[in-house]
Amino acid sequence: MPYGDAMSTRARSEERRAEIVRAALEVIAERGYRGASMAAVAERVGLTQQGLLHYFPTKDALLVAVLKERDQWDAVPGGRWRLDLLGSLVEYNAMRPGIVQTFSALLGESVTEGHPTREFFTERYVGVRASMAEMLRAQYGDRLPSGLTPERAAPLMVAVMDGLQYQWLLDPESVDMPGAFRDFVALLGEDDSR
Repeated sequence: MPYGDAMSTRARSEERRAEIVRAALEVIAERGYRGASMAAVAERVGLTQQGLLHYFPTKDALLVAVLKERDQWDAVPGGRWRLDLLGSLVEYNAMRPGIVQTFSALLGESVTEGHPTREFFTERYVGVRASMAEMLRAQYGDRLPSGLTPERAAPLMVAVMDGLQYQWLLDPESVDMPGAFRDFVALLGEDDSR
């Protein structure tokens, strides 16, 4: 196969994989992971179930691809978070309820023994807490105005973000997710470096 044809085939394959991941995200958002079937995803993208297995050999492989894709959407250049960027992420999430719903549903299901996303989320939260601690240290130094260390405050930051998402999904008219997050940041105290 000529080089150009191989590149074209690879590009089409990557486009098809991306289409499948988007469809899987929609199906999971609608039905939850346990209720989502490979057949439903295949149907949504116009493939047979066998055709889908060519791209993703198992449901677990597809699920991990969905989660990795979602994390790429939220990635920050250089991987360095700042409080203002976190606020922007919360505002962005308020504009994409389907993505937030899928993430929240999978997170909730991941706490059950043997769930295929348990390891993914466990490892993800180790990294997220470390990133939050690094961000808080860059913003406040070794102690926040409250006296907490960045490492002690990081899990609280993550809990607020995820908890707000659940509350907002359940009652979006009553929960101003971006506003509540700004209120939480205000509770952290003033940045002494300004």
